[in-house]
Amino acid sequence: MTGDHQTLALLLFSAFVAVTLGITTWVSRHRHGSAEEFYAGGRLFSPMENGFAIAGDYMSAASFLGISGLIALFGYDGMLYSVGFLVAWLVVLFLVAELVRNCGRFTLADVVAARMSERPVRIAAGTSSVTVSVLYLVAQMVGAGSLVALLLGGTSEAAQSWTVIAVGALMVIYVSLGGMRATTWIQIVKAVLLLCGTIALTVLVLVRFHGDFDQLLLTAAERSGHGQSFLAPGLKYGGDWTARLDFISLGLALVLGTAGLPHILSRFYTVPTARAARRSVVWSIGLIGSFYLMTIVLGFGAAAIVGPEAVRGSNAAGNTAVPLLALDLGGGAGSTGGTVLFAIVAAIAFATILAVVAGITLASSASVAHDLYASLRRRRAKPRSEVAVARTAAVGIGVIAIALGLLARDLNVAFLVGLAFAVAASANLPVLLYSLFWRGFTTRGAVWSVYGGLLPAVALVLLSPVVSGSPESLFPGVDFQYFPLQNPGLVSIPLGFVAGWLGTVTSAEVADEAKHAETEVRSLTGAGAV
Repeated sequence: MTGDHQTLALLLFSAFVAVTLGITTWVSRHRHGSAEEFYAGGRLFSPMENGFAIAGDYMSAASFLGISGLIALFGYDGMLYSVGFLVAWLVVLFLVAELVRNCGRFTLADVVAARMSERPVRIAAGTSSVTVSVLYLVAQMVGAGSLVALLLGGTSEAAQSWTVIAVGALMVIYVSLGGMRATTWIQIVKAVLLLCGTIALTVLVLVRFHGDFDQLLLTAAERSGHGQSFLAPGLKYGGDWTARLDFISLGLALVLGTAGLPHILSRFYTVPTARAARRSVVWSIGLIGSFYLMTIVLGFGAAAIVGPEAVRGSNAAGNTAVPLLALDLGGGAGSTGGTVLFAIVAAIAFATILAVVAGITLASSASVAHDLYASLRRRRAKPRSEVAVARTAAVGIGVIAIALGLLARDLNVAFLVGLAFAVAASANLPVLLYSLFWRGFTTRGAVWSVYGGLLPAVALVLLSPVVSGSPESLFPGVDFQYFPLQNPGLVSIPLGFVAGWLGTVTSAEVADEAKHAETEVRSLTGAGAV
């Protein structure tokens, strides 16, 4: 890329960082240090504000960079991510949002531990939440590295590494200083920027083809080198039975995983009532649905205008398809329009990454402090002490995410998020649904459900082609691949549900009917909710 691209993109990105740091500083001066303020922003956000913040949390680098790249490279099969991410919100709306808001205070473990023996359940749920969050963070770090590699011409691995470190440092500052209130406003600003940028690019793509979407698809198919098969299922997931099972596995993970994501669940606690939580989800579905429809246009637009070969040449995983598309739509390399549009898109993508990592880091540090630290102490921690631990945990989680982000920099970001969704659907969703809807569910069932989904999911990823055994793996030089699927959801999600059932039916503990009745009334009516 030219010096103009670099300078303008860095100036725009610096402006966003300055604004968000200003928000964080302002909030930090007005905070009063309570756990409710740090974890839930004082529960003062309106449904519309929270809806925009949820959309900002959810529309990550995987959505903006990864999905469009997968569609540009694999056509129809890449659209599975757009469809899966969107359909998942129906599960959240109908099964989770209102009930979670009524039953919990700050984290997933609050919901589950309400009618169980607290300590083992909180440790299990906290461990699972941190694992999911770190996996999700790695995807954002990889997106940041890919973007900087493109911005600097793809020649400097050191620059890519320093970018990952800088993003990690900024997210720690946002969380430790500003807490949930600063993070929420950063999400809102980022959601508006991202939607505006995506709308502008979508309009430019459609104008290029005179509003003829059929012509866009036909041109994309022609340039792909695959002909009409580019527009039909099977290019990525249609080879042998392994590829087809991978397709089903990924679909299950995407549709069921959102309801188990810690940073999404924590957003329901930032509004004053359960009704506001449900209305937040309705707002977010409208915003997110519009966005994912546009990513389909951008993906096929990148295939038709830039071409899959150019996309793959810039980044093998396709993570740079949208910035390259913006460059071409603006007039090409060297043109003023191309420079400006590329810089704007690059800055928005950076903003997307920063905002999302702040939300995830906050949720995971809350799990460490509110669930793990509080449970491992003999006496209940004071709220201020707990908040101090959360701030320290944000630093530790940031360091881990940076290290893994440097390791996984050549993988597609949407694919990495798919793994996080699989772990969330395997470990968090079963225990959440059982706790809310099964009268006889016990403490052993809850603990077994979490570990029975979490451990197989992580183990199967380690033994899959993602880590070893193929040129695209994290460690291509070694081979300990014993599980053929890239996404573990097809096996690990049922295991999480089976483990929860088995733990309950083999437990000597008798479920507390009174506590279940109390939880049921509270979840459905909001009576006694915080």
